[in-house]
Amino acid sequence: MATIHMNIHRTRSLYRIAASTFFFLQGLTFASWTSRIPDIKRALDLSEADLGSILFGLPMGQLTAMAISGYLVSRFGSKRMLTIAALIYPAALIGLGTVSSGWQLALGLYVFGMTANLINISVNTQGIGVERLYGRTIMPTFHGLWSLAGFTGGIISSFMAGNGVTPFWHFVVIYLVALTILVSMRPMLLPRDATPPKTAEGSKRRIFARPDRYIVLLGLTVFGSMICEGTMFDWSGVYFEKVVQPDDKYIRLGYIAYMSTMALGRFSAEWLSKRFGIITLLRSSGLVIATGLLLSVVFPYLATATLGFLLVGLGTSSVVPLCYSLAAKSKTLRPGIAITTVATIGFMGFLIGPPIIGYIAHWSSLQWSFVVIAVIGLTTTLIAPHLQKILKTMA
Repeated sequence: MATIHMNIHRTRSLYRIAASTFFFLQGLTFASWTSRIPDIKRALDLSEADLGSILFGLPMGQLTAMAISGYLVSRFGSKRMLTIAALIYPAALIGLGTVSSGWQLALGLYVFGMTANLINISVNTQGIGVERLYGRTIMPTFHGLWSLAGFTGGIISSFMAGNGVTPFWHFVVIYLVALTILVSMRPMLLPRDATPPKTAEGSKRRIFARPDRYIVLLGLTVFGSMICEGTMFDWSGVYFEKVVQPDDKYIRLGYIAYMSTMALGRFSAEWLSKRFGIITLLRSSGLVIATGLLLSVVFPYLATATLGFLLVGLGTSSVVPLCYSLAAKSKTLRPGIAITTVATIGFMGFLIGPPIIGYIAHWSSLQWSFVVIAVIGLTTTLIAPHLQKILKTMA
């Protein structure tokens, strides 16, 4: 009996390690793009409004792929689709390194967004399956590795840019890392996704169904967080370059600071959710996000802006993984589709975030655009009590 228990423990540990590495791959690929945005913006001589419009391509690609990604994962399984996504997502990154005009960048971002959505749904479905084997909330730790990869990607980008390595060759290196992870870790992925349990009425959760109020509220919570995440991913480097104006070697400091506390917050989320409860954690997240953004606006200096971005990272860290974990408890939708639905609503934040920042910055200033995003970040705090009421009825 002890031997059987040890084998089960070892097997689920291998599943967790494999899923973790693919979360890391996803984060590293994305961070490699975002941390080179200032370089690409400068190389293409883009204004803030131009960049805002072009960045619109990435979330448009994600939104386009939402429905098909959820269907493919539910139909063919997350292991197969994650294998495909891990090949094409970093390949699309290389494409971004070859652009020579704004329209090429917009098209490349559209393709990059489509592949990003497929790997996002696939890897999160893997994570939900592994979480069920453990019987406790571990999704934030997976997303913590995504954020750790983002921090790592920022450091690598600083090194590459500092040594004159072009985005293209930088992205080629990342692709080789991705191939190494895929070849070594694919055999240890969870072979089958969790079987949808029956609802209280006895019917299985459906692939297609109208999202209920619970799923919509989770999606809006993710929306409030993702628009702030998108602001940090796409504009943190530009904000430091244009507003804070430090030495060139510190331009990526805000992004690195943000990713460091995002990772720390996600690794701590399991303990924090047990200690204070998921709803309390969500409620406080919006307040921390808004405080960090406003601090960077009111005091746009190197030390204070960095501190502000540290707070934003802490505030956004737990929202998405906790909401994905809660989405998997849906009584009406299968896990892959529930996550897709929440992600679809949430990714509207990525969709409208880039142009909002770019246009407000063009008409007024980057600081005022950050104030608007700070107000939107409070969405998480405002929705949390409504989620609490619904969860009580589902208990």
